[in-house]
Amino acid sequence: MNIAVCVKQIPDPATPYELDGENHWVVRPNDQVLDDTDRVGVEVGLQLAEATEGTVTLFSMSPSGSLQGIRQALAMGADKAVLVDDEDLKGSDALTTARILSAAVQREGFDLVITGTESTDGYSGVVPQMMSELLDVPCLSFARGFSVADDTVTIERQTASGYETVTSPLPAVVAVTAGAVEPRYPTFKGIMQAKSKPVDTATAADLGVEPVVTQAVIAVEPVASRAAGELVEDDGEAYLKIVELLEEVKVI
Repeated sequence: MNIAVCVKQIPDPATPYELDGENHWVVRPNDQVLDDTDRVGVEVGLQLAEATEGTVTLFSMSPSGSLQGIRQALAMGADKAVLVDDEDLKGSDALTTARILSAAVQREGFDLVITGTESTDGYSGVVPQMMSELLDVPCLSFARGFSVADDTVTIERQTASGYETVTSPLPAVVAVTAGAVEPRYPTFKGIMQAKSKPVDTATAADLGVEPVVTQAVIAVEPVASRAAGELVEDDGEAYLKIVELLEEVKVI
């Protein structure tokens, strides 16, 4: 089985970041890390590959930098990676991202595409569904459990009240939730092997996709400091103050 896993390199959330002065976009450092939400998708892909004697190919759209994030995913056990690095894609929206990833996946060939539900630096949550439309395959979202048998993928789709069992013929796109599996830690052997695993790079032109940048940030302002709260001493009738405040905001 040819399993494609979409991952993303992002600036380390634990370190300070800068915005460029022209577009107010985040300046991507040379060293970026693998998005934590994508570790789950990589683990799901690895487990399915082990069960089906398949391969796992990573797909990503970001500046290459030091490839730290990509190497982290390769160290977990993925076989190779395809990275789309193109300056013309800077500031791309969710649809352009989906078009690029879909074109890269289509060029390599796939039986199953695995994604997270959303990236921690974008939070659009629509790329998996867009990719399924562009690839003309079903999309199974919010998967917390999964299995593949007889060219059919089955998931437990997480809902507000529990889960639904959903099946689909392959090929398909599956978006997994954070609690689907516990991602493995890379071994020393895996870290060393990751250094020699192939990472192919491509541009939008290589994939036949015309970059369309539609996002614009008008202004960025610091979050206002939290004001001190009002301390109410309970003299037996403090509830009246609560009622008064609720009336002011028209809750009651």
